[in-house]
Amino acid sequence: MVEHSSRVVLEGLAFGESPRWHDDRLWFSDFYRHGVFSLDVATLEERREVSIPGQPSGLAWAPDGALLVVSMTDHRLLRVTDGPPTTLADLSDYCGFWANDLLVGPRGHAYVGNFGFDLDALIAAEGVAGLLATPPPTTNLVVLDPNGAVRQVVADMSFPNGAVLTPDGATLIVAETLRSRLSAFRVADDGTLHDRRVFADLGPVAPDGICLDAEGCVWVANAVAPEVRRVAEGGAVLGRVTTTQPAFACALGGTTRTTLFVMTAPTSSRFVVADARDGAIEAVEVGVPGAGWP
Repeated sequence: MVEHSSRVVLEGLAFGESPRWHDDRLWFSDFYRHGVFSLDVATLEERREVSIPGQPSGLAWAPDGALLVVSMTDHRLLRVTDGPPTTLADLSDYCGFWANDLLVGPRGHAYVGNFGFDLDALIAAEGVAGLLATPPPTTNLVVLDPNGAVRQVVADMSFPNGAVLTPDGATLIVAETLRSRLSAFRVADDGTLHDRRVFADLGPVAPDGICLDAEGCVWVANAVAPEVRRVAEGGAVLGRVTTTQPAFACALGGTTRTTLFVMTAPTSSRFVVADARDGAIEAVEVGVPGAGWP
């Protein structure tokens, strides 16, 4: 197994999420600064791209170039072009709690997950032991067509989180955080998901954000440890990056797409991080470039 350690690139975030390499900058959401930001990684100049009062999470770009952003607390998928964001889809009927991560494929189909229940409140009240004692509610992964209409609702997902799409567009892989696994689906021409299977069981890992490399391995941010693991189909761990704090999302970017960017924070609990600024972006060079979407 190849071992690396990351370096801190930028401090002062509250809780960074959904890193994306786009137009030669690293884009990301920050839940509690209520904005989408981009970073010039050479100069470390940070720029607020858009404010999202309802708390931003997943980011993607539509085929026409519009920025799509999940607004968590009001369960909306927003579209941003010129002017204020507009609502592309209201997902309130499909969310057990906050809407969360987002993937958009090359034909514009969108995949949106949600928490399913109030994770922070449950852990605050009962601790991790309480979370583990009784399986929490499952929830939906929602498939939208390019116009924002719901095309499919995939049920029985256990905290669906980060997702990737293979370069041929044929397979979607999604992290199920509370099942400690990556699940894979066959993607039909209309964007719907079929033939669900286990891509990798991850053992004592809570997979959050993920990204895909050109050898078909998935980098997995571990929400309960300061690390990102490179996992092959079947579950073999081929690489590991040690970070300074727990890792919540990752992306392969840079000019050759071989820089692994990692969003880290002391915890994901809003009761701890919302008013603090202890989140960070960390980075490390890896040997295999990114592939697929996002």
